[in-house]
Amino acid sequence: MVFGALAIAKMLSVPIVMSYHTHVPVYIPRYTFSWLVKPMWSIIRFLHRAADLTLVPSAAIGKDLIAAGATAANQLRLWNKGVDSESFNPRFRSQEMRIRLSNGEPEKPLVIHVGRIGVEKSLELLKSVMDKLPEARIAFIGDGPYKEDLEKLFTGMPAVFTGMLQGDELSQAYASGDVFVMPSESETLGLVVLEAMASGLPVVAARAGGIPDIIPEDQEGKTGFLFNPGDVEDCVTKLKNLLHDSETREIIGKAAREETEKYDWRAATTKIRNEQYSAAIWFWRKKKVQVLGPINWLVKRLFPVPEVNV
Repeated sequence: MVFGALAIAKMLSVPIVMSYHTHVPVYIPRYTFSWLVKPMWSIIRFLHRAADLTLVPSAAIGKDLIAAGATAANQLRLWNKGVDSESFNPRFRSQEMRIRLSNGEPEKPLVIHVGRIGVEKSLELLKSVMDKLPEARIAFIGDGPYKEDLEKLFTGMPAVFTGMLQGDELSQAYASGDVFVMPSESETLGLVVLEAMASGLPVVAARAGGIPDIIPEDQEGKTGFLFNPGDVEDCVTKLKNLLHDSETREIIGKAAREETEKYDWRAATTKIRNEQYSAAIWFWRKKKVQVLGPINWLVKRLFPVPEVNV
């Protein structure tokens, strides 16, 4: 579709804004052949160099694109994060859902993970984490190609796999947990982290990809915690502190909720429309002048317009 959109934009001579929110080169080695990474970067460079502006969900992803030569720094903008803070809200907390997610043990500490269950999400790390938290329960909400393998990995452990949930059920699942965990190192943003925070859950996530944009260094320990990617002990320590301290959990969950209330979709889309689309139009006009300037000069030289005396 992106090639079609690019072709149509060029034919109609209109500005084009592209977004980059799936870090495909990172996924390729986990699903197919590593030698495909270089060709994929070539495709990404071709597409984004042809765009007038590229939107990225996090500064980390923007740096990757610039380093790969896919776009110029001045033609890249941060795509403001947004979350539906009405659909994801602490008011959806449900004892019935908690019983379901904890497999009938709602009094036990409950860790939640929501998202696509794929090999690139580093979910196998959570097996080692939960081995060190025998008193806790974990619920995986979502589906994906790695679900069957992950279920086998957690055989005999207090883990629940709900499959895909939507609507009120999903809202209840978020709000009924104690802590949200995100071990993935490949998130361009991590929308599920924002949804968990909006639901009043403290987050423990890998310090990678776009997650540090959501929980920056000066907010660590206030709106959530980050652990070193792949570091089981670091993850366990931060989870344990929250699971065993309901007061801290409540304070951080409330602060996380307040933080996400600053970012609604109306504000995010208004910024795109008023600022970022305007920047794309400016770059498009500049490029048009650069391309057509020499042609106009040549046409004027070859076919001068006679002066008219009035």
